[in-house]
Amino acid sequence: MQMEDIFGPGGLIARHHPNYEYRPGQIEMAQAVRDAIDHGGVALVEAGTGTGKTLAYLIPALAAERRVIVTTATKALQEQLHHKDIPFLQQIIPRQFKAVCMKGRNNYVCLHRLKKAEDMPVLEGLDEVDYFDKVRQWAAETETGDRAELTGLPEDLSFWPKIDARADICLGKKCEEYDNCFITRMRQRALEADVVIVNHHLFFADLAMRGGEYGSVLPDYGTAIFDEAHEIEDVAATYFGASVSTYRVQELVQDAGKLVLTEPGRSSDVTKALARISARAESFFLATSRMVSDPGLGAAGSDDDQAGATVIPGPGARRRTEWGLADGRYVMNPSLFLRKQKGGSLSPTVAGEAYIALTNSLDRLIAELNGVKDPAPEVENIVRRAENLKFELEFIVVGDDPTFVYWVEKRGRGVFLYATPIDISRILADRLFSNVHSAVLTSATLTAGGSFDFIKSRLGIGDSREVVVESHFDFRNQAVLYLPARMPDPRSPGFLKASAEEIVRILDTTQGRAFVLFTSLSSMRETYELVRDRIPYPAMIQGQASKTGLLDWFRTTQGAVLFATSSFWQGVDVQGEALSCVIISKLPFAVPTDPVVAARQKHIEKEGGNSFYEYSVPEAIIALKQGLGRLIRSANDRGVLSILDPRLKTKGYGRLFIQSLPPVRLTAKLEDAASIFG
Repeated sequence: MQMEDIFGPGGLIARHHPNYEYRPGQIEMAQAVRDAIDHGGVALVEAGTGTGKTLAYLIPALAAERRVIVTTATKALQEQLHHKDIPFLQQIIPRQFKAVCMKGRNNYVCLHRLKKAEDMPVLEGLDEVDYFDKVRQWAAETETGDRAELTGLPEDLSFWPKIDARADICLGKKCEEYDNCFITRMRQRALEADVVIVNHHLFFADLAMRGGEYGSVLPDYGTAIFDEAHEIEDVAATYFGASVSTYRVQELVQDAGKLVLTEPGRSSDVTKALARISARAESFFLATSRMVSDPGLGAAGSDDDQAGATVIPGPGARRRTEWGLADGRYVMNPSLFLRKQKGGSLSPTVAGEAYIALTNSLDRLIAELNGVKDPAPEVENIVRRAENLKFELEFIVVGDDPTFVYWVEKRGRGVFLYATPIDISRILADRLFSNVHSAVLTSATLTAGGSFDFIKSRLGIGDSREVVVESHFDFRNQAVLYLPARMPDPRSPGFLKASAEEIVRILDTTQGRAFVLFTSLSSMRETYELVRDRIPYPAMIQGQASKTGLLDWFRTTQGAVLFATSSFWQGVDVQGEALSCVIISKLPFAVPTDPVVAARQKHIEKEGGNSFYEYSVPEAIIALKQGLGRLIRSANDRGVLSILDPRLKTKGYGRLFIQSLPPVRLTAKLEDAASIFG
C-alpha cells in the first residue's frame, strides 16, 4: 500500500480520523521512514510543527517485518503513543499487531519490596498510611504495575522509592516474586510485540548494558525510531559515564542495614562497617566539596601551580535539563586527590585521604558480607552494589581517561561526582548505528542553518537520508517576529532593566497571554520582580506549582503570563488564544563554564575546529527553534514571537539564527507586531 493511500484524501486515516487534515508533509515523512526501514541505514527527518509525525513513523513501523523500537523524549509522549495513537491504529489497520510501552524500572512497583515494606516503618503520617493501603490494593489488581495508573495519589509519594523496582535492588531470578514480577511480565510482552515504545533514558540505559554482566532490558530490535532526537547526545552521555553521590552511598547503607544475618557476631560487624562507611563518606564528600569550592585548601606545600580543581560555578543542574538549578559545578583536576611534592613524588590531599578511607570501609563491608554462609539474594545484591560503587568511584577519582571530563556538582545538600564522555559520537556509531538495520531520527528541530551537519557530527552519523518536511502552517500570516530596535548587549548591566521595560510593552500589546522564557533562574526571578506589579495580568513564575499545575492554570486563566526556564522551552503544547505570545530574553547559548560544554568545546578546538560555530551556535539555534515552536501549534493560532537579544542583528552569526527560523514576518515596530491579531 502506498503512503498516499493511507494519508491522502479518501485514504485510511481520512476515513476514520474525525480531525483529519491532508498534509503533504506527512506523506513525505512517512515515505522517508518506510524507505529507511525497507532499505536500511540512517534517516534524518526534520518535521515542522503540525506535520503529524507520530502517525507518519508509526504506520511504516507497523508495516516492518522486524521488531521496531520507538523511543521518545518524555513519558508524556510515550503515554500519548500508547493510549491514543496505537489504539486508533489498532482499530483501523486491517491486520493485528502488538505494541508495548516500557518505562524505566522505577516507574513500576516491586512486589518483593512492597511485601517487605508492610512490616517496616517506611510511612510518614496518617495520609501515607492511607496511600500505602491504596497502593497495596492496586498492586494486587493491576496488570502492569505502572505507577501512572495511580492518578488519585500525589506524584511525590515519599515511600515510593522504597517499593519501586529499580535495577540496583533487583534480585533477579532468585526473587520469590520473579514469575509474578511486573518487570518480568513487561519483558515477556515486549518479546511478543511488533512495536516497543520506550523513552530515551531507558533506551540508552539498555544500550549501555548490552553485552555486559547483567544483559539487556529491551528485546532485540532491527529498527530504532527516535522522536525528539535533538536530545539524544546529552541523554546518551549520561549512561555511558559514571556517577557517585551522597545519596547513592546513603541508600546502600540504609538497604544493607535491613539485612537479616543470623551468624553470631556477623550482624554486629556489618553494622560497624556500615557506620564507618557513613562517617567516611561524609568526610569524603565534604572534603571534595570544600576543595572544589576553594582549590587552595589542602594544596599547601605543593610544587604544582595548578590547584585541585578548576572553579566553574555552574548555572544549572544538568544544564540541558534545567538551567539554573545547581549551587555550583566544578571540573575536577587530578591534583584534587593527589598533589605533587618536592622531588616529583605524589601524596594524597585531604580529599585523597578521605577517598582512601572510604574505599577501605567499602572493602570491609564487602569482606564481611562475602563471609556470610549460604547468603540470601539480598546479601549478594548489597555486595554487588558496593563493588559497583567502589569501581565507579575509583574511575572518577583516578580520572586518567582523557576521553572523559570529571566534574563535581553541589546541589542543595547533595554532592555528585561525574565522569562524562566528552565525545559520544564514536560510541554511538559503534554501539548503535552499526548494530541496527535501520534508524530514523526525527524532530521539529534537527537542522541549524538549513544543515544536518551539526547533529550528524555530534551523534556519529555518516551517510544518511536527509529530509526536511516544512510545516503546513502559514507562518507568514499566523506569526510575526518582533525584534526591538534598540536593546543593550545582554552582557551589559543595563540589559535587565531594558528587557523588563520591553516585556511590559509587549504584554500590554498582546493583553498578556504569554510565555516569557529565560536561560537562567536568576534572570527569570529578577525580571519577574521588576515586571509583575506593572502588568494588569495574572502572572506566575516557574516553581510556584508543578509543571502540570502551571500549564492547567495557564490554559484556564484569561490573560495569563508565565515566566519560565528550560523545561517550558520544549514539549509544551498550548493551542488557541491562551498562548498568543512567546518572549525570549536571551539567545540560549550553552553556558561556556559548564564542565561538559567546556570539555566539548576544548575537544573541538584540539581537533582543529571552531567550537563557537561548530558547537555553540548550532546548539543555540536548535534550542531557540524549540522555544519559538511553543507559539504556533494549530492552523488557527496567531501570535507574536519576540527575541530581546540584539545579537541577532549586531553579530555576524545572527543571520544563521534568522535563516533557521520559520518564514515569519519580521519587524522592529511593536505596532506592526500587534497587527497579527487583526
